Amino acid sequence: MSAAEGGPLAVVLAGGLSRRMGRPKAVVPLGGRPLIAWPLAAARAAGLDAVVVAKPGSPLPPLDVPVWDEPDEPAHPLTGLVAALERAGRPIVALACDMPFVTPELIARLAAMRGVAAPPGEAFPARYEPSALRALRAGLAREASLREMLAGATPVDADAAELVGINDPEALARAEAALR
Repeated sequence: MSAAEGGPLAVVLAGGLSRRMGRPKAVVPLGGRPLIAWPLAAARAAGLDAVVVAKPGSPLPPLDVPVWDEPDEPAHPLTGLVAALERAGRPIVALACDMPFVTPELIARLAAMRGVAAPPGEAFPARYEPSALRALRAGLAREASLREMLAGATPVDADAAELVGINDPEALARAEAALR
């Protein structure tokens, strides 16, 4: 069920500071396309409509999905998540822009679940409900970690390769090697 029909919406978060990468991760090339293109393609293949959530002025490649602004402050992953849930008004499957190997199957499994769900110990990908907004806002106010906010989530099996995030140049080099 697509988001237009009331099903979950895939939200690719791209508002991070990319300190370890040294440049905006969304535009970093991997396998001939921007890093953000990979989770967007997986969401599309899973049958979900998608949006990108980023801070205003964040460097992004040309995209064929809507871009929603998140507040400039605080610089915290929960900022984009809260902004996405507030605007979507429906469940979301949250993905990081630096997850090139997340599969459509994992995204579809998350979308089909009820409540908050995530692979154990992982912040992304994860499924959130609008009913979680109160707790997420409280977590943001105290700068809680995403993992803390997911402590009671329904566990979802995932292969470790699906959960790889490209956070630094070394991880990018490993991902390029894996694609070859």
